[in-house]
Amino acid sequence: MNKSELIDAIAKDAEITKAAAKKALESFVSNVTETLKKKEGKVSLVGFGTFSVSERAARQGINPATKKPIKIAAKKVAKFKAGADLATAVAGAKKK
Repeated sequence: MNKSELIDAIAKDAEITKAAAKKALESFVSNVTETLKKKEGKVSLVGFGTFSVSERAARQGINPATKKPIKIAAKKVAKFKAGADLATAVAGAKKK
């Protein structure tokens, strides 16, 4: 499912216009992003999951083309951990 398909689904399920659904989705994404940018940013949606930020330490890597060691800088990455309801639903889903 891509963004436009998600907007269509939200509009249909909530019985709102596609414009309103797009505005709501963009607001959700914007608010999650702004919260994660804060120092202790974390967004928890009970049953669905938790968005958080994790820090990756600097480390040594290898350039696959030259086989020479390279330094990989430390960085922050966004994480998502599925909640119990979502994990159960996905585990019980049948393959198509």
